[in-house]
Amino acid sequence: MSVIEPIDIRQREHIVAATDDCIRRANELLDTKFTSIPVSFDLIGRTAGMYRVQGGQRSIRYNPYLFAKYYGDNFATTIPHEVAHYLTDAIYGYRTVRPHGREWRTIMRMLGADESVRCNFNLDGIPTRRYRRIRYICRCQTHELTRVRHNRIQSKGARYFCRRCSTQLLLAAEN
Repeated sequence: MSVIEPIDIRQREHIVAATDDCIRRANELLDTKFTSIPVSFDLIGRTAGMYRVQGGQRSIRYNPYLFAKYYGDNFATTIPHEVAHYLTDAIYGYRTVRPHGREWRTIMRMLGADESVRCNFNLDGIPTRRYRRIRYICRCQTHELTRVRHNRIQSKGARYFCRRCSTQLLLAAEN
């Protein structure tokens, strides 16, 4: 299995222009003046795109490897999908609506895009992020939890249970 090469600079510029064009079309349809937002190509793994608000700054992130492998599909679906998240946030506030709720679906229809939430891509050759696993135990077996779940247990008191024996998972002593 060979590793997919990410999209080139010309394709990145084309995607940024398409993202800006999608925002311009929405402005015309909604009679609004939403501005373009920064676009980066730093996602890896199974996620094709992501709208993010961090430190009060809005941005859209795309996966250059998934775009390289499925350029046409992502161009038609991922760009309007992420722009719809941006518009939904700008209009309603991201804390007041569901991420793929009624408001988001309405904007997707307005943009003439498919309202599907996820695509089912073959990830062969796509670099993926490797998460360190933390060992937990129950009465019947050993479990490997992600760092995210481990942190939820440690900081927020989350509890996870074995599906087989229904006992709570506990941090293994050798961690």
